[in-house]
Amino acid sequence: MCTAFVSIEPSASVPVLLLSVRDEYSGRRWSPPGHHWPAHPTAVGGLDLAAGGTWLAVEPRAAGTDAPGAACLLNGFGTMAPAGARLSRGELPLIALRDGGLARVDLERYDPFHLVLAGPAGARVLTWGGSTLTERELPSGLSVVLNDGLEGLAADRPASELVRSLMAARAAHFRARFEATARPAPMPGPATTEQAWGGWLQIVSGDGLALDDPAALVQRRDFGDGRIWSSSSISLLAFGPDGVRYDFGRAPVTEPGAPGDGWRRIG
Repeated sequence: MCTAFVSIEPSASVPVLLLSVRDEYSGRRWSPPGHHWPAHPTAVGGLDLAAGGTWLAVEPRAAGTDAPGAACLLNGFGTMAPAGARLSRGELPLIALRDGGLARVDLERYDPFHLVLAGPAGARVLTWGGSTLTERELPSGLSVVLNDGLEGLAADRPASELVRSLMAARAAHFRARFEATARPAPMPGPATTEQAWGGWLQIVSGDGLALDDPAALVQRRDFGDGRIWSSSSISLLAFGPDGVRYDFGRAPVTEPGAPGDGWRRIG
């Protein structure tokens, strides 16, 4: 149940903000952001050690532009790819940043997904449910992308009423909290993560909710199959005229300055 919030204010000094929380089975190993892919030497992102891809990648110059770009992957619902031909979705953020999209990709080999592409000029969401690729430009203001799509309105949605209710509760709680708190203007430079992101940092770090709260953004859940589903990391990206700022933390993140504080400036 990964979640991404995108804030677009074209007239602001930092027009585009992307906040992403990655959820995964707790036993799936990964490495923090770095230059992990020889075939994509300038890309920076976390490495999924199980399949070799990533859930979020950043390029200093996205395809066809002189501006930075990011691609954030969320699993979707719909028709799964044939088992014998299936490829890992974790390569899609890297491909999209290199090519400017997924036009040259045989999507029938990938399970359903949502891919958020963001940069200083705005953001869009590509959605694949197993039969058709759709693309939506995000409007000005605050948008949320969940595993059931932009604003939870994808054509393909989970069958589980529990999962649908958890995603809806999360979207409602955190949209209200972000909209009620002053929008930060993180700039490239020496500011700490706390200085750069202001009141939004405490919100995206979990907002004080218990990990098993129905609305939890940073979560830990046992769905009864013997495996634990939990939030593993938080990525914060700000796109402005001077480039991109990228902050990263392992989840759950402790209070600023406390032992084990997980915030790290990536770029």
